[in-house]
Amino acid sequence: MAAARESLLDAAFAALARRPWSAVRMVEVAAAAGVSRQTLYNEFGGKDGLARALVRREADGYLAGVERALAAGGGTWERLTAIAEWTATAARDNALVRALLTGCWSERLPAPPRASASPVPAQRRAEKPLPSPPDLVRMVRDRAVTALSGPGTGPAATVELARSCELVVRLALSCVAAPPGRGGVAELVRALAPRPTV
Repeated sequence: MAAARESLLDAAFAALARRPWSAVRMVEVAAAAGVSRQTLYNEFGGKDGLARALVRREADGYLAGVERALAAGGGTWERLTAIAEWTATAARDNALVRALLTGCWSERLPAPPRASASPVPAQRRAEKPLPSPPDLVRMVRDRAVTALSGPGTGPAATVELARSCELVVRLALSCVAAPPGRGGVAELVRALAPRPTV
């Protein structure tokens, strides 16, 4: 069923790219995924359940991209730059990620999903509340601090690292609203990096 679930989510995401969520029909999503409409209802319970699962998947995908940026290697500021570039790109290219990060849900998107007590077991797994924009910023910040802190990192350095990471994520989000000029978000992040002392 995991393959059917992913196919349904892919089909729903593709349908959302073509038309507003209010115009997306469950029968079309099921047909595009190559499964019966009953399978879709068994998996998600209904259109609201499908929307919740779709938004949850996009949130998880964004956070997986943050993990990849942190694992790419390089120094602290190179990895913070990678997080900023990923955040700006993901928010620019994916309307659901942009809505999750900014809290601005357009009429084309599903209404911000709320958890409900679904009778469908597979749907209950996606029922935990979605992170708010401040929650996502905190999650990214905390993951970065964990990945970038070494064994000898003291409390003051940890606080400074957390502050720098949060600033970088918020800078990336500002670039979604007002795209930067030449050099992009990377140039802006590099301007924040501390200068080596001579």
